[in-house]
Amino acid sequence: MRIYNPKNWFGILFQFHKYDTLRKLFWLILLIALYSFIIAYAELHYFGLSENKYVKNIYQMHGLLGFALSLLLVFRTNTAYDRWWEGRKLWGALVNNSRNLAIKLNAIIAKDDTDNRLFFSKAIPMYAVVLKEHLQSEFTRYALDEHTHAEFKTLNNDKHASNQVAAVITGRVINLQKAGGFTQEQLLFINPELTSFTDICGACERIKNTPIPYSYSAFIKKFIFIYVMTLPFGYAFMLGYWIVPVVSIVFYVLASLELIAEEIEDPFGKDSNDLPMDKIAANIEKHVAEILI
Repeated sequence: MRIYNPKNWFGILFQFHKYDTLRKLFWLILLIALYSFIIAYAELHYFGLSENKYVKNIYQMHGLLGFALSLLLVFRTNTAYDRWWEGRKLWGALVNNSRNLAIKLNAIIAKDDTDNRLFFSKAIPMYAVVLKEHLQSEFTRYALDEHTHAEFKTLNNDKHASNQVAAVITGRVINLQKAGGFTQEQLLFINPELTSFTDICGACERIKNTPIPYSYSAFIKKFIFIYVMTLPFGYAFMLGYWIVPVVSIVFYVLASLELIAEEIEDPFGKDSNDLPMDKIAANIEKHVAEILI
């Protein structure tokens, strides 16, 4: 996630990072500009459609279509941002639940039980790291402190990573309860935090695995393309060669909104505007270690 100062207007205005939409759309904008120039040249030197009173009213159609397109893009952007913000709330809940679980375990586990304290100080933040890798489909083995905690040796790359870590944590808690390290009431006391991990994972998977319906996304792209490609026909006889920068700017604005929506609708990737899951996972590790060790 890109960190910036929202009050630094001039810095943002003149800064173009590698993920900026202008960089991605640069060659398309040039093609659109060339296309608009050809249409304007043909109109001014050959067609002369501005003399036709019916053709002169084509721009009114673009005004109506532009209003409809703006409503679609607003809905598209808001929907994508809702998905991004829901993902951020889920990872915020993961941070809070990890802290709460560590605080409760710190109160329950004996101070001299260093083995269990070390285990949970590694296992709880490990869940966040594995969940991040799972959502980015790059799960690797996180066998932390294998010699002391043999449970981590059972992790299987071919199975659901986050569920395995949650099962390891729950299994250690149940074994402690059976050995007398937990009372039945204390087990119920920490159960909400234990179950919340899987709930958060399932909600993140729902966002990742349920993209915006294809027909809706494809329709908006086609609408933008048709609207931009017909703009020179509607305004060339009014604006002349000024139609070239006008159409280029209109295309840049409309296409950029669609690109931004595409980027933020999956907040768990590695794009510049995706969630800072690495930083969140590192904070969980730091805070849990401060509580338990």
